[in-house]
Amino acid sequence: MALSTSLHIVSGKGGTGKTTVAAALATALADVGKRVLLCEVEGRQGIAQLFDVPPLPYEERKIAVGLGGGEVYALAVDAESALLEYLQMYYRLGRAGKALDRFGIIDFATTIAPGVRDVLLTGKVYEAAKRKKGGADGGRFVYDAVVLDAPPTGRITRFLGVNEEVAGLAKVGPVRRQADSIMSMMRSRSTRVHLVTLLEEMPVQETLDGIAELKKASLPVGAVIANLVRPALLSDPTQKALLSGKLEQAAVSRALESIGLDGEAAPDLITEGLGHIERQTLQAEQRKELGDRDVVELPALAEAIDQGALFELARILHTDLLKEGS
Repeated sequence: MALSTSLHIVSGKGGTGKTTVAAALATALADVGKRVLLCEVEGRQGIAQLFDVPPLPYEERKIAVGLGGGEVYALAVDAESALLEYLQMYYRLGRAGKALDRFGIIDFATTIAPGVRDVLLTGKVYEAAKRKKGGADGGRFVYDAVVLDAPPTGRITRFLGVNEEVAGLAKVGPVRRQADSIMSMMRSRSTRVHLVTLLEEMPVQETLDGIAELKKASLPVGAVIANLVRPALLSDPTQKALLSGKLEQAAVSRALESIGLDGEAAPDLITEGLGHIERQTLQAEQRKELGDRDVVELPALAEAIDQGALFELARILHTDLLKEGS
């Protein structure tokens, strides 16, 4: 029996579009009828912006319905609210917990011990992933899948493994049991850590470093998702002509004028064509750097990311990433 619902953790170097990919992955799961919880833990309200909804509170809220009838719920997890909830659930502090918050004790604790913040964030994701209808003894999980828009690649291994450090400090008791349970979920067969990259040198190198760190920590690496991939726009003969210098400016100018365009744009068009070839070459080189591992390519879309764009990206992720409808 599975220890929890399936957990998809999405990380990536800043600027690679990991929040967009996480949202598209949640949409892909909803498109096949899944009930999905999409979580963010960095306080940026990126999910609300993508789905064009009001800023998310610390509660699970339905924000979208998939084409296949599934539902996407969203949750913005913050450490202070998670700690108050933890104190209420396990120690029945209630008003006392809120009093601590007013005195700033909670913010003080999570500031002087940054690891505490990550413990609280991962703990909330764990609770959502293992929650069952009808309580702990119920049958089915509340969510079929949880998608986590996680911290960047540079700190993802530390973020996911923070409970192992806690387990090492707390030898016995509920804290130790909770930490062990979270690490069991993070390393389970139902969990995958997907890394988002651009086909550029720095993001690809950071992705490769991230994969090595995750494997060293025995955390389950999923797919590499190459985002914003630009399609080849020039035919092979045109590329060869540009690179060899045989495509003369005068010929390009005449071709433009023949279809009613300004022939004086020829120099800029040739420069743009050479720049496009250079970008395509860079993409191809960086794709080779990723080796033979699973790589899902998402195209650079012409327009801003909206619900329609998420559906388009979700279709690709469903075809190339999700296996057996999981």
